[in-house]
Amino acid sequence: MRKIRVTRSVIPNLFTLMNLFCGFMAITRIAGGEFMGAAGFIVLAGWFDVMDGAVARLTKSTSEFGGELDSLCDAVSFGVAPAFLLYKVYFQTLGDIGVVIASLPALAGVLRLARYNVQSAVNADKRYFRGMPIPAGALTILSYTLFYHIGSQSALIPQEWKSGAITLVTLLVAGIMVSTIKYDAVPTPSARVFREKPLLMAYFLLGVILTIASKGVLLFPFMLSYMLIGLVRGSYNFLKTYNDIEEDEDTIEEEF
Repeated sequence: MRKIRVTRSVIPNLFTLMNLFCGFMAITRIAGGEFMGAAGFIVLAGWFDVMDGAVARLTKSTSEFGGELDSLCDAVSFGVAPAFLLYKVYFQTLGDIGVVIASLPALAGVLRLARYNVQSAVNADKRYFRGMPIPAGALTILSYTLFYHIGSQSALIPQEWKSGAITLVTLLVAGIMVSTIKYDAVPTPSARVFREKPLLMAYFLLGVILTIASKGVLLFPFMLSYMLIGLVRGSYNFLKTYNDIEEDEDTIEEEF
């Protein structure tokens, strides 16, 4: 009888599959109208998403298979589940067009994951993501929907603006995920990272502290700042590149 070989890669892959299981549980909670419970499962999926990579590095069992499995699970937990939340909370009232709009973060997230996998295969710069990562998109949608559309902070937005606001957030998240704007990767906390990137580490730690202290209320403003930082930096780099091209063209014309 042939023996079944159990390798070290099984351990991180189990963490990855728990990410998927949490995403599935979130969908079942959303279907039952338990939106806060669903949010808890999506956040837990994020924890497993972080841990599977850490465990893979610890056990020295990183692999292409593990990376592909991670992307498939992320597509459900951070793409389909938040999109379904948007549909149940508001977009189901718009009929078929609501289905299309609510699906956009999931579609954009899957496209972004596919692009990330291709870039990783050719050793792209690991310090940055091209387009906002799909877990960040999920957190943006969750925090806005649960606290500012239907939750404790919903009074801050006039009722007549709410349909436009949630549509804007949905389109903005989907668009930024498929954009080529650079976003900082969340660094793994370590003494070396604190020395090399003190401002970046302080920024993310501040976001975690504010989110916990406010019981989630300040997560959306933090995610909004994360999106805006990328947009401002992307706009600056675009203008700088455009000006450099114009200067080069002027120099060529002068030579002739």
